[in-house]
Amino acid sequence: MTVRKLDMKRYRAEFDTVTAIFNDAWSQNWGFIPWTEAEIAHMAKGLKPLIDPNLVAIVEVNGEAVGFGIMLPNLNEAIADFKGRLLPFNWIKLLWRLKRGTSTARVPLMGVRRSYSGGLLGGLVPFLIIDSMRKGALAKNVTHVELSWILEDNGPMRHIIESLGSIPYKTYRVYEKSLA
Repeated sequence: MTVRKLDMKRYRAEFDTVTAIFNDAWSQNWGFIPWTEAEIAHMAKGLKPLIDPNLVAIVEVNGEAVGFGIMLPNLNEAIADFKGRLLPFNWIKLLWRLKRGTSTARVPLMGVRRSYSGGLLGGLVPFLIIDSMRKGALAKNVTHVELSWILEDNGPMRHIIESLGSIPYKTYRVYEKSLA
């Protein structure tokens, strides 16, 4: 088992690997629809300026990528004083602030292949991902991280992050009602 950072020289291939893991890991979640090739290409292009390879962890077992986590800077912190305007000069401030780094970050994407989600390896992979991202965040002076989009019924993941000292502070609900 190895944990590695994102290889920016192989960015698109790495993004495809992460997408394959994500689509597999989330496949049984309510309402999940796998990302299309066009969505992947658009997301890869849009996220590239935000991605710091030290804040991305990919876990491999015998050379096969089985889990990943991506931590991104908190853009809300970086643009808090922009009053909704990026032009004419706030885009320069944004680039500078992203280069300098933010003190808060967010983990919007994380997943472990379903075939590894149970057992000892499945329990270890998320800890390795979180620990690797934590080390990268500490090196960049990140003081707070939001672990978002954790499903309420995802007991194993909630147990992991709550055992690390995290506390749930928001709950989003989705309701369904037939119109006919």
